[in-house]
This record gives sequence, C-alpha cells and structure tokens, in this order.
Amino acid sequence: MEKKNIDWGSLGFNYIATDKRYVSNFKNGAWDEGALIDDPTITMTECAGVLQYSQSVFEGLKAYTTEDGSIVCFRPDLNASRMADSARRLEMPPFPEDRFVEAVKQVVAANEAWVPPYGSGATLYIRPFMFGSDAVIGVKPATEYQFRILVTPVGPYFKGGAKPISIKIADYDRAAPRGTGHIKAGLNYAMSLHAIVEAHKQGFAENLYPDSATRTKVEETGGANIIFIKGNKFVTVGSPTILPSITRRSLEYVAEKYLGLEVEERDVPLTELPEFDEAGLCGTAAVISPVGKITNGDQEICFPSGMEKMGPTIQKLYDTLTGIQMGRIEAPEGWICKIK
Repeated sequence: MEKKNIDWGSLGFNYIATDKRYVSNFKNGAWDEGALIDDPTITMTECAGVLQYSQSVFEGLKAYTTEDGSIVCFRPDLNASRMADSARRLEMPPFPEDRFVEAVKQVVAANEAWVPPYGSGATLYIRPFMFGSDAVIGVKPATEYQFRILVTPVGPYFKGGAKPISIKIADYDRAAPRGTGHIKAGLNYAMSLHAIVEAHKQGFAENLYPDSATRTKVEETGGANIIFIKGNKFVTVGSPTILPSITRRSLEYVAEKYLGLEVEERDVPLTELPEFDEAGLCGTAAVISPVGKITNGDQEICFPSGMEKMGPTIQKLYDTLTGIQMGRIEAPEGWICKIK
C-alpha cells in the first residue's frame, strides 16, 4: 500500500486523524462484536459517566515498520493486561484481552498507509481507551461503556529527540498511597497538568514526583518511569503507587540479559540522586529520554553523562530496545506481534 504523503521526519508528538478507528460498546452486561469505523467524532449524553466522574482508562503502544518491511507492534498483550487491571480498579468491565490484541491488529492494518517507513524516526502511536458512556448523576459506576482505539503517526515525544532534558522535583504529589497511581487512568494525568505547565514555564521538561507519604523517595514523572545507572547497576524504583511501565520492564530484561547489567528494583532516596552516573525517563512515547540535570529547590544535580548526549549505558539500552522493536536485533519470544 502506498504511504501517505507526509514529511515523516518533521512529525511532532501530535494527533493526526487517520482513516479508521476501532469501536466496541458494552451494554446489558456484554461487549458487542466491535467494528472499524470512519468517523472520529464521539456523541454521548451530557450526563455520561466519563464527563461527570472521570470514569476512563487508556493505554499507549506503537506500531513500527521493521528493517525487513514488516509492520509489527511491541508486547500488546501486556497493554491488554494492564488496561484490564485499570478497568477493574475503576469498576469498569475489562475489555477481553484477546480481543484487545486482535483489535490492535485490525486498526493498524486498516491504517497501513499511515505507518511511518523504516528509518524515518517516526512511529504509529496506538491509543486504546475506554469510558463510561451512559447517564450517571449519582456517584456510582456507569452501566454502559465504549472501548475505542485510535492511531496517529508521531515523532519524538520530547522536542529535540534524544537530547538530555532538565527536570525538577515537583512541588505537588502525583498519587496517594493505596490510591490509583498504579493504573493508567485519565484522572491521574489530569492532576498533573497544572504541575507540568508550571514546570514548562520554569524551563523544565518534566516533573519528578517524590513519594507522597514522606516526600523523601523518587517515584516517577508525570508521563514516564525513571531509570538510573550506577556503575554496572541498572536501578529502577520499586513502589506500589507508580505505573508498571511496559517499557521499563522490557529495559530491565534488556539490561540483564543483553547487556549483563545488575538490575535493582528498590527505593531510591532523593539523597542518592547525586551518586548516579546516568538517568533517563522511559515509556512508550519516549522510549528513553536521557536526563542531564535534576533541580531540587536550590540544589542542581548534574549527571556526569552531561547535557549534550545520552550517557553510554543508556545509549546501549536505547539502541538495543529500539533494535529489537525495529527487527535489527533478535527479540525475546513473544515480544513482537507481527501485523503485516
């Protein structure tokens, strides 16, 4: 299929409406068969559960054109599982995990012309989401839901691509203990918007949130998990209130099995930050964005890797994971889902 006439290398991380999207509705206790549709608009009652009580969850993954010209996506079964967990936490009916993966395949194949070519630096971002769609005026779960998947071609999440970014310790809390920080719900991201706007005004790319209970330990940023390098150690944060990033879990495996690093998932005190050699934010959108500097009030923590390029270990992690995704490096079994 002929590709769309797009300057793929100039794409930002913005929405572009594509040809098809997938829709399925939950009513009378069951999901319907679902279908690909053309219309990107959504019509619903003014009293819909999502509008009144923010009953919505979402996911994010990508489709790639590999070196041999195939179109694939990366570990969609884990997105299906995480979305089901998110739905259960908000008293929403989980969309069946096998149907989730099949729907991803359908909508990507239907938008083949929008999948960026290999080597362009762009990818097709896949956004599954689900929301309460029927009228709810009392504080209770909706009884009807809509599950949708949209896709859109995107460039790098952070401007400048892989150039190191500067972040700050947030003045706000991201998630309460025993709250919803571990699920991918829209409400978690809504509360971060004011904080990120303030950070941008101050010249920072992101906020790094400490734990809300003691504000002494690193948790995650508004849109990504954080990783650290200390010598031969790959360090990630272990906490029940952060989102279990699929990218982070994949990087942990790559660090140990491909690069021979020692992997630690543990508490990371703020006081330990100056001891690390490298740091990076990881997630579906950015893969890894290197962090060159963290500001904590009057304290500036500058990593030895600097502000000009990725540190050497994070560069190896990035190259290995993207090499797996693009088909240049052999993937672990089950990681790559071939679509075409």
